[in-house]
Amino acid sequence: MGETVVKPYSNENGSKKEQVATMFNNIAGRYDFLNHFLSLGIDVLWRKKAIRLLKDGQPKIILDIATGTGDFALEALSLNPDKITGVDISEGMVEVGKVKIKKKKLDHKIELLSGDSENLPFADNTFDAITVGFGVRNFENLKKGLSEMNRVLKPGGKVAVLEFSKPIGFPVKQLYNFYFKRITPMIGKLVSKDASAYTYLPESVQAFPDGEDFTAILKEVGFQNASIHSLTFGIATIYIAQK
Repeated sequence: MGETVVKPYSNENGSKKEQVATMFNNIAGRYDFLNHFLSLGIDVLWRKKAIRLLKDGQPKIILDIATGTGDFALEALSLNPDKITGVDISEGMVEVGKVKIKKKKLDHKIELLSGDSENLPFADNTFDAITVGFGVRNFENLKKGLSEMNRVLKPGGKVAVLEFSKPIGFPVKQLYNFYFKRITPMIGKLVSKDASAYTYLPESVQAFPDGEDFTAILKEVGFQNASIHSLTFGIATIYIAQK
């Protein structure tokens, strides 16, 4: 059975990759505000937990994929690495992130680059750890993106993937669906002027193979010791895996 490809602008031409870049360019200026507002700030705690799960490996060279405006990269500083590189397909998001990092005087530690997560511009076995926050469901080709992560990760290195998932318990499932499908697009449209961006969010979460379906894909592309850490009644999940 083929993977369902959900695009931000279903009525327009262009690959999912191109559309995702356009969408994030459109909302880059309001992204940080909306992200924290719509998640009620819980996304900050989720990132902190994901970073804690990487602490044992004491990674020194870290890659943050789909870095956006650099929130996960900034959180990874608590691991005391030598260097963090962030990559995102949206130049608009990267530019906002660069300004944020420069203001914090952290540009000597964190470098943000515009690039394609499915064709990473790095040599094999480069990074000690890789983080991805709410990015893998935007990949055009999920297996290719995960294979690239495996390629640039050092043997023994770990990946932490933070992603929305689909809660199944009553009443969280019903509340979550109502919030995601009704409230989120409405607020997103008001603040970002791009209604499609926040309609795409619940659609892309719905199409994403979460839980054990996702760890099966991680294993398929070469990762091992995959573990699932459910967050806040199953609204989001951290996946940890090792090369």
